[in-house]
Amino acid sequence: MTIDLYTWATPNGRKASIMLEETGLPYNEHAIDISKGEQFAPEFLKISPNNRIPAIVDPGGPDGKPVSVFETGAILIYLAEKTGLLIPADPRKRIACYEWLMWQMGGFGPMLGQAHVFLGLETPVPFGSERYVKEAKRLYGVMDRRLADNDYLAGDESL
Repeated sequence: MTIDLYTWATPNGRKASIMLEETGLPYNEHAIDISKGEQFAPEFLKISPNNRIPAIVDPGGPDGKPVSVFETGAILIYLAEKTGLLIPADPRKRIACYEWLMWQMGGFGPMLGQAHVFLGLETPVPFGSERYVKEAKRLYGVMDRRLADNDYLAGDESL
């Protein structure tokens, strides 16, 4: 069965499509133009009540019935668990995988996004620029320390 991916060309939207490509699951991509507010359409809100992309509908959900999944991290975990790919079987390694996924989804990605927003403003806002650049540098330091002793953030078989 073919999964329906509702997305737009954003970093989070790309994460979902990359995961689908990596798992080899068949999917159809449906563009949700967030610049036109399409994420607020009633039909889309049934799939993604948080009105954000990406979201998927898998007609072959865990119980054989359709399931919709929204939020990038939830989609990545769902697809990994569905296929058994890119997620460690060992519980300790899986915990590390989840830790680093949450680190990226809740910290690294959003902080870099905010830094780019504040650095790109026509009228500078020093507080915002300094805050988010400082946090982005801190997070890069966390990543550098992790990668100093590891080839990958969360192991070689992870999201």
